[in-house]
Amino acid sequence: MSESDTDGGETDTEAHAVPETDEKWREVLTEEEYHVLRERGTEPKFSGEYLDVDDDGAYRCAGCETTLFDAGTKFDSGSGWPSFYDAVEGNVELREDTRHGMVRTEAVCTTCGGHLGHVFDDGPDPTGKRFCINSAALDFEDGD
Repeated sequence: MSESDTDGGETDTEAHAVPETDEKWREVLTEEEYHVLRERGTEPKFSGEYLDVDDDGAYRCAGCETTLFDAGTKFDSGSGWPSFYDAVEGNVELREDTRHGMVRTEAVCTTCGGHLGHVFDDGPDPTGKRFCINSAALDFEDGD
């Protein structure tokens, strides 16, 4: 996966209807989901629904249902947010984020443009990446 262009992997773009107006987004998302996905907010650490979930399955975007992360790439980073060492190819875009006086790498859903969280270079092998993701940006699909 590369910044802003994710190597041409297949995405779920055509499979999911994406609201076209702010009003529609507010109708389909909870207040917390809207804050994270549309306003680029962050949920409080250690508060997220999926922080301690260790089941097999996949994590999808709460805004459009695009598959973002395989549960097999999830690990306990101790950060207070669900963490993954890799994303589904082509479904997570990386962007420079210079808000709050810092330079960080933002993770964004390629289908709906929703803010997911940030990516850091302190993760485990095989990628060395830590996708630090808000639970409010995710839905979990159990693999059983």
